[in-house]
Amino acid sequence: MSRILEAVDLNTFYGRSHILFDVSLAVDPGETVCLMGRNGAGKTTTFRSIIGLTPVKMGKVFIRDRDCSRLPAYKRARMGIGFVPEDRRILGPFTVKENLGLGRIPGRTGQWTEETVLEQFPLLVHLIDRPGGTLSGGEQQLLTIARALMSNPDVLLLDEPTEGLAPVVVTILKDLVLNLKNSGITILLSEQNIRFATAVSDRAVVIDKGHVVFAGTMEEFNKEESVQKKYLAV
Repeated sequence: MSRILEAVDLNTFYGRSHILFDVSLAVDPGETVCLMGRNGAGKTTTFRSIIGLTPVKMGKVFIRDRDCSRLPAYKRARMGIGFVPEDRRILGPFTVKENLGLGRIPGRTGQWTEETVLEQFPLLVHLIDRPGGTLSGGEQQLLTIARALMSNPDVLLLDEPTEGLAPVVVTILKDLVLNLKNSGITILLSEQNIRFATAVSDRAVVIDKGHVVFAGTMEEFNKEESVQKKYLAV
């Protein structure tokens, strides 16, 4: 079975600062894998390295076994990476409908159209003509995920999707991610909320100071209390 996404021995720098040290992870079709760690551990840098926003100095990124390590971010998106950034990047003056339209990538087709996306995100139906900037934080997060799905990605990257959200919205988001998983979407997310991560993920990768310190199934992760206490401050 071909892996949807694989990162091998990523080493990333910001200037002279070495941030990622031989970070490797892989996501198989239909899986949900969670990258976990404290703030500053290297989660977002890992995502930026995978999607091409921050170039790696050493290491490789493969999408369906195709080496995309030296390709710019827009070409990786065309190859099937969808990205939901931590800061959402909703275009405030644009309506929900217009923001959704911006997610389309020419040449990529599949199950996700405006109609099918709105079926999965019924809360957005009543907001379709509202400017994105007037939405609540939770509504914006849903819109950002919906916009990413409009590109019909092979793998969806969610960077800290629950951060700053009220518990009721986190519950909505959990159900949404599980629905996407059940529909066959492959997901890589970064997350600090262990309860959320455990509920939606098949496997966990824990990163600390730019090093992978644990990788295993969620069942294995749940048994590693020492890992949780040492690297996640549980």
